[in-house]
Amino acid sequence: MFITDPVTILVLIILCLFLVNIFHGSKENLYQNFPPGPKPLPIIGNMHILNLKRPYKTLLELSKKYGSVFSVQIGTQKTVILCGYETVKDALVNYAEEFSERPHVPIFHDISKGYGVLFSHGENWKVMRRFTLSTLRDFGMGKKIIENKINEESVFLVKKFKSFGGKPFENSMILNAAVANIIVSILLGHRFNYEDPVFLRLMSLITENIRLVGSPMVMLYNTFTSIMSWLPGSHKTVSQNAKETQKFIKETFTKSKEELDINDQRTLIDSFLIKQQEEKQESTKYFCDENLTMVVSNLFAAGMDTTSTTLRWALLLMMKYPEIQKNVQKEIEKVIGAAEPQTEHRKVMPYTDAVIHEIQRFANIIPTNLPHATAQDVTFKGYFLPKGTYVIPLLTSVLRDEAHFEKPDEFYPQHFLDSNGCFVKKEAFLPFSAGKRSCAGENLAKMELFIFFIRLLQNFTFQAPPGAELDINPSVGFITPPMRHSICAVPRT
Repeated sequence: MFITDPVTILVLIILCLFLVNIFHGSKENLYQNFPPGPKPLPIIGNMHILNLKRPYKTLLELSKKYGSVFSVQIGTQKTVILCGYETVKDALVNYAEEFSERPHVPIFHDISKGYGVLFSHGENWKVMRRFTLSTLRDFGMGKKIIENKINEESVFLVKKFKSFGGKPFENSMILNAAVANIIVSILLGHRFNYEDPVFLRLMSLITENIRLVGSPMVMLYNTFTSIMSWLPGSHKTVSQNAKETQKFIKETFTKSKEELDINDQRTLIDSFLIKQQEEKQESTKYFCDENLTMVVSNLFAAGMDTTSTTLRWALLLMMKYPEIQKNVQKEIEKVIGAAEPQTEHRKVMPYTDAVIHEIQRFANIIPTNLPHATAQDVTFKGYFLPKGTYVIPLLTSVLRDEAHFEKPDEFYPQHFLDSNGCFVKKEAFLPFSAGKRSCAGENLAKMELFIFFIRLLQNFTFQAPPGAELDINPSVGFITPPMRHSICAVPRT
């Protein structure tokens, strides 16, 4: 039944305007003393000034005008940007609890539904992170057992590179496979052949999703979800890829349930399933199948793409700077020779250690960091950030901080060496982020980077294909790989 009385309609309009005014006023009060930023436009906010393919570049420029703590508005979402080592460290370490949440990001919620480690919240996140860290340690993360697995895998990797006989090839899927096999051994208890079609499919699904979640189309979906959800685009592909990956994982742990031996825990999946049985009252809340699916998915993706992308940058930079490659090889010959590299060698290889650190710094593979949110109201650097504020601790501003790195935009291993050639730690070296949401696999990644890098440079000299120009600008994606390129791995005699 429609209201047609004009007086009633007028009263309703006035009432609606009054309520809107109250609501708007309360939101304005909420954002009083909020960090400054460029003036937003209606509906789109500041999207018109952002480089949608490489938003971190725009954010770096804005920090020059607005300082180390400022805000931008993406659609209607107010977002606080933290820039520079001092500010990012202060937030993530000194205010660790206050900045420990994840915001609601539609594309990540579509994938994870709040389960797992990377994009879960509150107590579920704490329980899953605690389980993940302790189980990874139980299965040898940072210990000799994993070091041996990496060395064993590096034999397969070297053999694969040798099969090309020094001719040009594209290395992304090969490096993905080698790195993925390390985390797969912990998750599933075995390794895959590099040509295994199931393995190749899984890696391609994950790689495509990591690229797409950083695309302009997905940014639009996250900003205007109610409209974009009806339209075709990258966000639909991401969801379909995630479903296919999760289906494989569910089928895998269903088989593990059938073969489970409580006295013989061989994999992380076994450990989770046993927890599920032990804590029956809590199992439906935390140790449920949904959490297992997402923990495995998170570890598979994070354990593969970040390290393999860094190794791709490593080989590209060695081709770009052949003198640095020669110097690394000289140190390898002096300290290790043809023997298996061990983690302990790193302490007596200052130049190689500096080069690996500089590769990670220069590669800058997660420039925006994973997004954070405030877990409670907090006053930070004189600004009031209400609970639930979307926060980007901009990692690129830390790794390229001019106050800590002499040549922030250049590949310069001397950043990590003193005048005597000794290795120097840099406090602004935070490629794994910091605080309560820092990378759970940091120790594993460090070990993988060192051993794989040494093994490859022991066996090969890397060169660009004849006539090829080497572009060291990053490609587009949430994780920023190098531009697609081919390499020549020339066997060393």
